[in-house]
Amino acid sequence: MDRFLRIAIPTMFAGIALALLYWLFSASSKGSNRDPVAKLAVGALSKLDVSDKGALAPPAPFIDADGNAVTYQVFEGQAILVNFWATWCGPCEREMPSLGALERSRGGDAFKVIAISVDEPADRDYAQQRLRELSGGVLDFYTLADGPDGWNVVYDSGAGGGFPTTIIYDRTGTKVAKVEGDADWGSYEAVALIDLITED
Repeated sequence: MDRFLRIAIPTMFAGIALALLYWLFSASSKGSNRDPVAKLAVGALSKLDVSDKGALAPPAPFIDADGNAVTYQVFEGQAILVNFWATWCGPCEREMPSLGALERSRGGDAFKVIAISVDEPADRDYAQQRLRELSGGVLDFYTLADGPDGWNVVYDSGAGGGFPTTIIYDRTGTKVAKVEGDADWGSYEAVALIDLITED
């Protein structure tokens, strides 16, 4: 009996320790998160960050192609994917065709891709031309407002750590996720994310 206890007790403690380690790993793992958006942080969307989920879209203005000031609130009722990009940013240009593909496949009353250029005012005409070329002409051109407050839309959105940065808001103007760096927006994961946040 003594021999049995000498084996059984350490084995029991080892099993408990393994169970605790498994539980800790599962609780901290991205893939085990119960949030359906966080579960899509794999493959092409491995950089998907939901840590600031629930923040409201800021009221800071940006400028449309006609020179009018607009805010995210103009798009109320639509889920929006906001992409901050620039022509001097290689990864920005690399991902733009897939943003165009996402707009073609999912754009409409329920969803819109908004590409906001952070290029200098002197480069805006070129940026507008590049957006048309890179997206296949399907994305509307937006830029930062002039003046010292122009960058507020970037920082207030939770971007500013580099470009490209993409922020996703649901139909109520609530932040769903952020992606820093380029991504393949034509991927299964990206389309699944948009379908998830636009379903009724």
